Amino acid sequence: MKIKLNWGFGIVLAFVGFIGFIMYFVITMSSDNKYSHDLVASDYYKKELNYQENIDATKNAKKLKENIKIERVKKGLKIIFPKELNASSIKGKVFLYRPSNKQLDFEMPITVSDSSYLLMPDKRLLDGRWNIIVDWTYNGQSYLFKKEIFY
Repeated sequence: MKIKLNWGFGIVLAFVGFIGFIMYFVITMSSDNKYSHDLVASDYYKKELNYQENIDATKNAKKLKENIKIERVKKGLKIIFPKELNASSIKGKVFLYRPSNKQLDFEMPITVSDSSYLLMPDKRLLDGRWNIIVDWTYNGQSYLFKKEIFY
C-alpha cells in the first residue's frame, strides 16, 4: 500500500512533531534536579509575615548618624558597626546569601569586641556576588542592614 503525502498530512505531522518537542522539554525541566525551581527561602511565607518589622528595623538603621560599613581586607570581610554605639551591647546575626548556590549560604552570630567590627573569614567566602543581611539589636531597638556585595 502506498501512502500519498499531501499538505494536510504534512501539517498534522508538523503539529505532532512540535507537540512532541515541547513535551520533551517540559518533562526534562520538571524532572531534572539540575533545573531546580526552589523558593529563595524554604520558610518564605513565614518571613513575609515579619516584613513590617524588617521595614521598621531598616528605618532605624538609616536614622543612625553612620550606618554599617563593609570593607574587604586580606583576612576576609570586615563589618564595621557605628562608633557611636557601645560594641559590647550589640547582639544579632549576619547572614550571607549566595544567589547562585544555596549550599554556600551561612549565618554567623555577631560577636563584636571593643574595636566595633566583625571579621568574616576569607575561607568561607568565594569570589562572586553575595547578599549580606545584618540583623542586630542595640538596647532593645532592632536594626537591619542589607547590601549586595561582590567579593
